[in-house]
Amino acid sequence: MVKKVYIIGHRNPDTDAIVAATAYAELKHMLGKKEYMAVRAGHLSPQTEYIFKRFNIEPPKYIPDLRPKTEYYMRDSFCTIDEGTSLWTAMDKLVESGEPVISIVDEEGHYKGILNYNAFALNSVKILNPKRNDIFTASLHLIERTLNATPVVEFDPDEKFNCSIMVGDDDVETFRLLLEEHKSENIIVITGDRQDIQKLCIEFGVRAMIITKDYILPKELHELAKEKKVSVLVGHDSTMTTAMLIEYSAPVIDMADKTIQPVHAYDTVQKIRPLLAQSPNRCLPVVDDDNKVIGIISETDLLQEPNIQVILVDHNEPHQAVEGIEHYVIQEIIDHHRINTFTTRYPITLINKPVGSTSTIISNMFRENRLPIPKHIAALLLCGILSDTLILQSATTTEYDVLTAEYLSTIVDIDIQALGNDIIRSGSHIGNRKAVEVIRQDMKDYNEGKLKYTVSQIEVDSTSEILKRKQEFLDELESARKSAGNLFNALLVTDITQLSSIMFLASDPSFEQVVNLPKQDEHVYYMQNIVSRKKQLIPLLTDLLSQVEQ
Repeated sequence: MVKKVYIIGHRNPDTDAIVAATAYAELKHMLGKKEYMAVRAGHLSPQTEYIFKRFNIEPPKYIPDLRPKTEYYMRDSFCTIDEGTSLWTAMDKLVESGEPVISIVDEEGHYKGILNYNAFALNSVKILNPKRNDIFTASLHLIERTLNATPVVEFDPDEKFNCSIMVGDDDVETFRLLLEEHKSENIIVITGDRQDIQKLCIEFGVRAMIITKDYILPKELHELAKEKKVSVLVGHDSTMTTAMLIEYSAPVIDMADKTIQPVHAYDTVQKIRPLLAQSPNRCLPVVDDDNKVIGIISETDLLQEPNIQVILVDHNEPHQAVEGIEHYVIQEIIDHHRINTFTTRYPITLINKPVGSTSTIISNMFRENRLPIPKHIAALLLCGILSDTLILQSATTTEYDVLTAEYLSTIVDIDIQALGNDIIRSGSHIGNRKAVEVIRQDMKDYNEGKLKYTVSQIEVDSTSEILKRKQEFLDELESARKSAGNLFNALLVTDITQLSSIMFLASDPSFEQVVNLPKQDEHVYYMQNIVSRKKQLIPLLTDLLSQVEQ
């Protein structure tokens, strides 16, 4: 059963990716599909953070990867039982549940151990062995529930104590000697209608006496029991049956397998597999950070489909997707980039339109479903369009984007140019930000045959600030290139005031020697009238790559 469907953009997501995921999740909710959830595969850029704060909207949850985790496979239903419950009740619940194990917890739900058939078989030799001294832990309440007995005189019923069981079926003098031998112990005597034994036990001051087969305690002995503070229970079964059942009154914690350590919901499947293999029942309890039981996981569960599926927005290339995406069913892809090979296990909904922003597509999906766009969502979508199209001036901008932006602006009653200037400016300052942070803020991976490369992009209102730190940025690009084994890594710095860009290039010599672009400085190229990575720069780089021998 699918618990959640994550709607997620690419790694190092830009504003459009995060806005599209947020808005599409809202659309799904309005259609009554509450299992859909917007998430993000990277940290918020300064621009995206500004937008969500400006409109007072909580950004999507950050999920660094989708490697298979315990929480994606653990079952919905599970059983727990309080550590003070009688063994008889616990075993009954275990059989009734049909589960191989039950987690034993304290009053607050903290994990204490596991009850399973293996633990029961092993520990029963110790606890239920008739050859031992018949001493076990119990309380009068646990004994009452196990035997379905009725208390007629009762003292401290919830107090747990180590009790010694004796059956009163000898003659009085012989039994008196037996009582003397166990004088220091908390004795519980099981007897029938032997009033002589009953009187002896009460006078001796045993901890409790169980009268079997519903025999009635005489009134004078009833008063004597109250005087001597001897608890008296009346049961329905025979003496033999009562003697067999009573030791099941021990708290279930005494029968627990305490060697089984729980796992956490965020533990990877790779981590828990060997732990499951070592567990006798191939099951493990799942706990939260407070050690409270929240589920159970078994080897069989790992053979099922995970309870997570995904929808990809603003990308369709596997190497741009969040790590681990190959383990999950992809329901839909909604994008506006070129289509690259993405193999799916099942048929999916694929929406890919040649527009300037995924936010444009999502905006019109509200209209196609005849749903009103909530004002705060309209504001986000407008920001997504303006960010991805450089305030509708990028080469990727279509009439569809312009008309959609105008429609959204009427909903939120905000001037397009003023809002666009604000959001572009919010992400345009380099300041004291580290080069690695700026480069990875909006980095995308690409493949052309066997050749791999990345292109990052940042918009600024002046290139002078970043040019002063040229070597720092080139060094970081080169370090990232070598560690990934890429042909080159590039950073496109777009001047929003001039609608042109410069490109920093860290490259293998085999590629840079075919780059015939205007050179502004060593490894820095001037890109006149180029502002779109998708529509202008990538086709240009693809042509250059065709000249490189693979």
